[in-house]
Amino acid sequence: MAQGTSPRKQVVIVGGGLGGLAVARALRHARAWVMLIDRSNHHLFQPLLYQVATSVLSPGQIGWPIREMFKRQPNTTAVMGEVTGVDKERRRVFVTSLDRRDVPVEYDYLVMATGVRHSYFGHQEFERFAPGLKTLADAVAIRNRILTAFEQAEAEEDPTRHRDLLTLVFVRAGPTGVELAAALAVMIRSTLKSEFRRIDPRSARIILVDMADRVLGAFSSILSAAAALLRLQSQGVEVMLGHGCS
Repeated sequence: MAQGTSPRKQVVIVGGGLGGLAVARALRHARAWVMLIDRSNHHLFQPLLYQVATSVLSPGQIGWPIREMFKRQPNTTAVMGEVTGVDKERRRVFVTSLDRRDVPVEYDYLVMATGVRHSYFGHQEFERFAPGLKTLADAVAIRNRILTAFEQAEAEEDPTRHRDLLTLVFVRAGPTGVELAAALAVMIRSTLKSEFRRIDPRSARIILVDMADRVLGAFSSILSAAAALLRLQSQGVEVMLGHGCS
């Protein structure tokens, strides 16, 4: 090492989502060794999960191998593993991979970019009936549930049960809920409408529920009303606001 040159720092980034990737890319010219740790070996572009859930895209179209993304960034190493603990005093994390458990990895700087989980507002018992939308597995499960509901209705001899089978409820009118409800409405009107003989897919009820007084609460009220609520209603989505969990 040349005189006056400091050693490279070790930066550990936990999470290969948008935040973790942004940090790793920003350090491409830094005098540092970067280790990006994620439970998967691919990056998932979560904003398009709703299109997988409504059969617009296939799972492979929104996932990219992390190693390929950093193949021209020699100071960055990708590791597929799960961080099971952090020792702040000794500056190290513990990583469990396919064949090893709790391997210590030292760091000078630690970035936790693990993302968030969906909330059930204190009612975790809802999870078994109402899956969230954070992973490819979630998107595929939702897609299968939706398509299975139409298949069940097509096979159901009693037409009075069709309404129950074809009532689809989405909770929270944030960006994901709005996009999912709207995309499903489009799929029903364009793709499914001519594929069934014993039911009319357009008779399905799509209900979007939120405890807030408007959809897309994080956006301005003008955008919320013009771009979301009126558009959803014109597509046949029933929007129920001011309804929460009790």
